Amino acid sequence: MEDYKLIFLNENNIDTEHICCAIGNDKVNKERAEVKKAWLREEFKKGHCFLKVDVRGKVFIEYCPAESAWFPITATGFHFIQCLWASGKYKGQGLGKKLLTACEEDCRMKKSSGLVAITNNKKAPYTVDKKFFLKQGFKKVDEAPPYFELYVKKFDITAPDPVFKKNTPTKQLKNSKGVLIYYSDMCPFNAPFVKIMAKTAEQRGLKAEIRKIKNAEEAQSLPTAWGNCSVYLDGNFVSHMAMTEKMFNALLDEKLEEKNKEILG
Repeated sequence: MEDYKLIFLNENNIDTEHICCAIGNDKVNKERAEVKKAWLREEFKKGHCFLKVDVRGKVFIEYCPAESAWFPITATGFHFIQCLWASGKYKGQGLGKKLLTACEEDCRMKKSSGLVAITNNKKAPYTVDKKFFLKQGFKKVDEAPPYFELYVKKFDITAPDPVFKKNTPTKQLKNSKGVLIYYSDMCPFNAPFVKIMAKTAEQRGLKAEIRKIKNAEEAQSLPTAWGNCSVYLDGNFVSHMAMTEKMFNALLDEKLEEKNKEILG
C-alpha cells in the first residue's frame, strides 16, 4: 500500500484544505463545503477531530469525545466515531484501517476509555459495514430500533459499556402525521436534499416538517438513534438518509403501499 500522508484539519488550515465530502470547485459544492466547515469550526472547540488522507477524494475519519457527540449515547470517557469513509478508487486499499489505527493511537494518547461507533444491522449507505468494526476488534454492546447497533473497542476494560440513551431512540412517534425530517449540518449534503424531500412530500399531498438539530444537546435528546438525518412518515421511522427526489418518491411509494396493505388487512 502506498504510504499516504494523513492531515488533521483544524482552525489553522480549514480554510485552505478540502473536507473530502464536498470537493468540487463549483458554486454548489463550495456552498456545501462552507456549511460543513462552519459546523467544524464550532466542534473543534469541543475536541472534534477530522483526519483525512492527503488525496483529492472521500477518505477521512471524524471522531470526538462521546460527551459531545451529536447522537443519543451514554459513553463517558470514550471517543465516538462519527464518520469513516474511503470511497472511489481509494476503496479497498486499507485506508479505512489506516485512518482507524491513527484515530485509535490519538485517542489512546488522550487517555480515552475506547472507541464507540453506530452502524446498521445490515450493510447500508452512510454507515460503516459492521463486519469492518468486528474485524478491527469491536464488539456490539447495544441496539436501538429499527436497525441501529452500537459497537465499542475498549482500551480500559473496566469502563462501563456504552449504551444508547434508553429514553430517546424509538421507531415510532405519537401524534405525528406526514413527513417529519430531523437533520444537522454535520453532513454538507443534508440541507439541500432535505428541502427536496420536503417539497416532494408536499407535491404528493403530504404534510412536511423539517427540524434542524442545532447542537449536541438537542441531538442527544432526539427520538432517534441517528443524529445526522432521520426521516419519519406518519410517526414511523423510515430512513436515516437524505435523498434525491427520485429516491424519496420510491421510498414513499414503498412505505405507503405497506401501510395500505396493513389497513386492508
